[in-house]
Amino acid sequence: MRRKISLFLLWFFVWIGLSWPPALVDAIYAVAVSLFVSYMTLDLMFDTSAENKISRCGKGKAIARPFWFLWYVMVFVWECFKANIDVAYRVLHPALPIRPGTIKVKVDLKSDIGLAFLANSLTLTPGRTTVDIDKPSGYLYVHCLSIRDGETRLPVVTKYEKILKKIFE
Repeated sequence: MRRKISLFLLWFFVWIGLSWPPALVDAIYAVAVSLFVSYMTLDLMFDTSAENKISRCGKGKAIARPFWFLWYVMVFVWECFKANIDVAYRVLHPALPIRPGTIKVKVDLKSDIGLAFLANSLTLTPGRTTVDIDKPSGYLYVHCLSIRDGETRLPVVTKYEKILKKIFE
C-alpha cells in the first residue's frame, strides 16, 4: 500500500509542478491522471512478483525507485539537450564533421525493462540509434552520427545504466 501511495504522490506532484501555478481544476486533473498513471506504472517501478519480494534488500530501495526515476528523467533531458546542440553544430559546421558508425557496447543490465529503457533512451537522444539488443551476451549495437577511432563505450550509456540499475534491478 505504501508503494501505491508513494507512486501516486510522485505523479501528483509532477503534474502540479508542470502545471504551476496550481488551480482547483489542475488538482482534480492531477488526482485523476496520477491514479491512472500509478496503476499503469506500478509493475514497472516495483517488482511485484512473489519470488522477488523475498529477495529484495529492504523497503528503502522500493521507496527510492520513483525518485531515482525522476533523477533519470532529469539526466535524460539534460543529455538530450547536449546532444541537440552537438547535432546542430555538426549540421551547421561548414566541414560537416561526421563519422557515422556502429558501436558494440557492453552493458550490465539484465532486466528486459531496463534494457528497453536504455535502448529507447539512446534512440531518443539525437545522433544515436539503437540497432539491436543482444541480451544473452549483454551487448547493445548503437549507430552514432560521429564516433572516434577505437571507441567502444559511450559515456552516456554509463550514466543511464547506473541509474537504471537502481530503478529496475
